[in-house]
Amino acid sequence: MLTIIKNGEVYAPNYLGKKDLLLVGNKIGFIEDHIEKPSGFVDVTVIDATDKIVVPGFIDAHVHIIGGGGEGSYKTRTPEMQLTDATLAGVTTVIGVIGTDGTTRSMASLIAKARALEEEGITCYVQTGSYQVPVKTLTGKIEDDILLIDKIIGVGEIAIADHRSSQPTSEELAKIASAARIGGMLSGKSGVVNIHVGDSEDHLQLIEKVVEETAIPLRQFYPTHINRNQSLFEAGIRYAQKGGYVDFTTSSIPKFQKEGEVKCSIALRRMLEANVDVSRITFTSDAQGSLPDFDSSGELIGLKIGRISSLYEEVRDSIMKENVPVELALRVITQNPAEILKLKQKGKVEVGRDADIVLLRKDSLEIDSVIAQGQIMVDNGEAIVKGTFEV
Repeated sequence: MLTIIKNGEVYAPNYLGKKDLLLVGNKIGFIEDHIEKPSGFVDVTVIDATDKIVVPGFIDAHVHIIGGGGEGSYKTRTPEMQLTDATLAGVTTVIGVIGTDGTTRSMASLIAKARALEEEGITCYVQTGSYQVPVKTLTGKIEDDILLIDKIIGVGEIAIADHRSSQPTSEELAKIASAARIGGMLSGKSGVVNIHVGDSEDHLQLIEKVVEETAIPLRQFYPTHINRNQSLFEAGIRYAQKGGYVDFTTSSIPKFQKEGEVKCSIALRRMLEANVDVSRITFTSDAQGSLPDFDSSGELIGLKIGRISSLYEEVRDSIMKENVPVELALRVITQNPAEILKLKQKGKVEVGRDADIVLLRKDSLEIDSVIAQGQIMVDNGEAIVKGTFEV
């Protein structure tokens, strides 16, 4: 199957100008100033991208694909993600995680869901474990999970600085990071440790203590929710200036922002103004996870659900409201997570990479079309491929 995308303005995410793309099966075959429809081929789809921007498919590195939540008892368990939740949001690659509930949400279920999403048309990997320490793995060892299970690329999300965490010590976290690092080195995977950072004033101190006391490098850790409050955000700036990765969570509710959460689009601008290297920054949605609201004594008083559509919404706001350059804003959901997670076929519009492409309307930056692995999933804003149980 051949697909030609013509007359689009390409951000790879670096700006390439007006180019034509030839997609050959599930790969990007050619990027040229002009590509003619080849003669003699019957199965050639031509997409006119005039007045559209062509960008890499979005990567969401933190999604509760089998649901999350449960902090308010069984009835608050959130539902699984469906295919079109991702594709209508421009997301073509997803990393699945387990959150607070590492008992009724299992690694076997997580991997099964990842494979289901791939059968339906998008790319999906997972992290092994949940909030809890010791880490509940599939095989019994972190190294074995990463080495032997193709879908497992690292560990997470391990909770710190949170009343829902297992209150891990620096020694415990160091052993987790060491096992993940060895598994990653031996398998060629990222082996990162995805860290859930809560509201405690400890912030990122546990990670920094591990780095100070061991030979484990700062970039072995991938902390998320760095924008959850002003003091954590400020700590995140200092952490990123030292060379660490920081991830902002795009799913939110107005109440959280009134209480001090930093809106992702603003957080990105402020990080760049603080001279943080953009390669250290990513956005993730925390989709299908719960957005719990606790009182001062730790009692649940409210609950919402994360949305994967928030991922690109915040990138769009970064460009249109915060004047972040398109190339930089796109990087936080394309090139940066691909490089941090060692997804070598993802994150760029480049010959030989996977044919994961999003077309944006140039005037509004709204999502027009989405191609995953060379297959058109969304056309003119409408999902043309749906999940198995979607109506």
